Amino acid sequence: MPGLSVIVPTYNEVDNIRPLCERLFKSLKDAGIEPAELVVMDDESKGSEQTEKIVNELAKEGYGIRGHFRKKTEGRGLSSAVMLGFDKAKYPVMLCMDADLQHEPESVPAVADPVLKGRAEFSVGSRNVAGGGVGFEWSFLRRVISFVATSLALGVSSSTDPMSGFFCTTKDVYARGRERCNGIGWKVGLEIAARCQAKPLEDVPITFKDREAGESKLTQKETIQYVEQLVHLYCDRYGAGPFFGSIALLVLVGLFSCIPSCRPLLADDRCGGGRSLGGLASSGLRSTRRTLCSTG
Repeated sequence: MPGLSVIVPTYNEVDNIRPLCERLFKSLKDAGIEPAELVVMDDESKGSEQTEKIVNELAKEGYGIRGHFRKKTEGRGLSSAVMLGFDKAKYPVMLCMDADLQHEPESVPAVADPVLKGRAEFSVGSRNVAGGGVGFEWSFLRRVISFVATSLALGVSSSTDPMSGFFCTTKDVYARGRERCNGIGWKVGLEIAARCQAKPLEDVPITFKDREAGESKLTQKETIQYVEQLVHLYCDRYGAGPFFGSIALLVLVGLFSCIPSCRPLLADDRCGGGRSLGGLASSGLRSTRRTLCSTG
């Protein structure tokens, strides 16, 4: 079995590093996945010094963990952090997950399995397939807006949860589109899967948990960058001409970001309805994908 590099972007996640590391390596050991490493990609924050200290302590305890600690002058942002982590990965299979424990470390073996065993070039931890969901309540408004925001990406992704930040691929697939990947923005899984034309892609059910501690790396500026990201991905896939018919939908997302009641959704790095979307996720997403793909 090829080795696995787990890349985790962090921003003031001091309280989560130790439990994440301990739970991750236990789950990998139980699943027989080795060799493996955990690479912490930290953007400078008030917790960076303590995060580095914890990483070094864990490494001394024998865990396969290392970190890269970027100063603000070196760059920042979730996507660029993940891409830099992929560049630095030691092993041929690479998985990205959040540090806030909303992506359960116990789910890593399942999410990595399709790629490790060669069934897929790209796998996504999805809330929108049977067995997946969210472990907390969302308001009805948030579910609806989440559905719309997620649906907008279906023309460039075959995943039921293209907004997910829990995904796995290989160095070879990543190299295929690395030079075209944009490190600006926050939906890095969507960016890599689309630019690298990863096929087949397999969704794996996960339960998305509530944040336990730390700060999100997402800002309002990056919400706007998501809209720009979609424009570029559609143009890259279909060309500029056919894409202009979809501009109205992208403007709609832009308007969402200006509505105070909608900001909690668009400020969440894991837009996706999972269990809370119910029938909307299972039937609406499929019909939207069929429409987009048939016209693309």
